[in-house]
Order: sequence, then C-alpha cells, then structure tokens
Amino acid sequence: MNTPWHRMQSSGNWLLLAALLLLALAAWPPRIQLQRPVFEWQVSFDITQSMNVEDVELDQSPVSRLTLARAAMRDVLAALPCGSKVGWSVFADYRSLVILAPIEVCSHYEELLASLERIDARMRWANASNIGKGVTWAVRGARSIGPHTSFVFISDGQEAPLLRANDTPPMGDITPGEVKGWLIGVGGDVPMPIPKTNSAGQPAGYWTPEDVVQGSAIGGTANREHLSELREDHLRSLAKLVGVNYLRLNTPDSLKTAMLDRRFAQSQLADTDLRWIPALLALLLLAWRFAPELGWRRGRKAAERVPRGLTQPV
Repeated sequence: MNTPWHRMQSSGNWLLLAALLLLALAAWPPRIQLQRPVFEWQVSFDITQSMNVEDVELDQSPVSRLTLARAAMRDVLAALPCGSKVGWSVFADYRSLVILAPIEVCSHYEELLASLERIDARMRWANASNIGKGVTWAVRGARSIGPHTSFVFISDGQEAPLLRANDTPPMGDITPGEVKGWLIGVGGDVPMPIPKTNSAGQPAGYWTPEDVVQGSAIGGTANREHLSELREDHLRSLAKLVGVNYLRLNTPDSLKTAMLDRRFAQSQLADTDLRWIPALLALLLLAWRFAPELGWRRGRKAAERVPRGLTQPV
C-alpha cells in the first residue's frame, strides 16, 4: 500500500515533522507551575574605598574585593531557581540603602545583571564606614520588604573612622535572629594600601597615615588604619550580635552555596522552565533521522541490498 503516510514513513520525513512540533513546543511552552523551593534575598554591597583593594583572586588573577563580590553574585543569579527574588542595596557611611527591591530572577535576569555591574565606589555618598550600623540597617531594610526576605551583607569589615572600645550599634528595634541572612567577609589577611579615588571614581593615589584617624581598631594595631585587610573577628561579632551566619568569600562558589542553602528557602508555586524536555527530544529525533548508521536509514540500506522478489534471511 503506497499511502502518503507510508511514503512519509519510508522517507523518514515523519521524524522531521515530529522534531518540528517538539521545537515549536519548546519555543512556545505552556505556563507550568510546580511546587518548588524559592529564595528571596536583599544583597548589600560595601562600596567604600577599602573594597577597591586588590588582594583577592578571580580566575587566578588579582581583583578588587568588590569585583569578586559582583562575580560571585553573577553566579548566584544564574543558579537561583525561577520564582526566587533578588534586590540590591549599597553601604557607605552608616546606612545600607535599598536601590532595588527584590524582583523575580528569571523574568528580570538581564536587568539584574546590568544593574549589578553598575554597583561600584562611584555610588558612595561619604568616605566614612560604620559597618555595625550598616549591618543593622541591612536588617531593617530586609524586614521592611517582607517576612520572607533574607539579607546578605558583603564587606571587608573595616571601620573608618575606627570604633571606640566596646562600641556597638543601636539595636533597640532589632531582635537577634528575627531576619535570617549572611554576613560575608571578603579580603586578604595582609594589610594593604587603600586606593584613593575622586568623586568620578578615578584613581587619586593611596590613603596615607595622615589622611585617616589612627589608633587601635578592632582586630588591628595602632597607626595602620590607612591599610586594609579582612577584619574577620569584627564581622563575626556583628553576625553574632544580629543572630545571623558568617562566611568568608574565597571563591564565587562559596557565596552560591550559602545563598542556595535550603534553610533560607520557602516552598511555593513557581513558574518552571521545562522547555529543555521537548528540545532534547527534538535533538534525538534529528540525530535518528540524519545519523548515517542509526535508525530507519540502517534498516532501509539493509532492505536495498536484498534483490527484488527475495526476502531477507531470518
């Protein structure tokens, strides 16, 4: 019987038709929502000048602390499941200011990447750096957004001017642990000169001992406040004070692991991208159709080798 279907089947065109339908489904998928863990983060970046010290590495090259923080955050954006939300804050002086409230990562991925790349020291409004107050303002900012919002505060922990002994930030309105989150420390262990930049973000030398208030700072020694290293003890004490976790940022993967920790997830219905399934099936069908030693072509070649009127041996 030589019907159109048999002719299509014998030529292998049905494989092409099926692959085309699957590719159409991958391009215009139905709206699918599944129950899955999602995250909501408000991320604060320290943009003071000590974050420009190049004492960390990215891809085996020295980069600034802020550059490493942004690179790590790019990896987090790519790894967060759809339905998750991320927003940006910046810290200088004593405030962590929200510049972008959390938005959904899949539908706003390009916008989040573009805005992340614009976070740098040119956005600072003062050269002071009261980390303790900045952390408490990060807590308040996340709390004001919603009950499921957690926060990340990324800093080297350097106070400028330095703290007085036993100085702690005002926390009368904050209950330790009421807002979940991470304090992320970034920087090296060796004191390094701090690059000085003007209001346009252009290099202007380095800070000198005469430029800054000197004295005994937390985790430091006298007369070296013009130098900077990771003040890890200070950040640990602040994390304990507000009841959150502390982590040192050595590689981008460490931030991704922290922000995808299931302790910070909520389970809810979220848009789920299943386009890879019909796309993969279409690829397999096309391989079946065009690979010379696979599928219907192998059977067809074998049939062509049998003389007309004879049958293939069993």
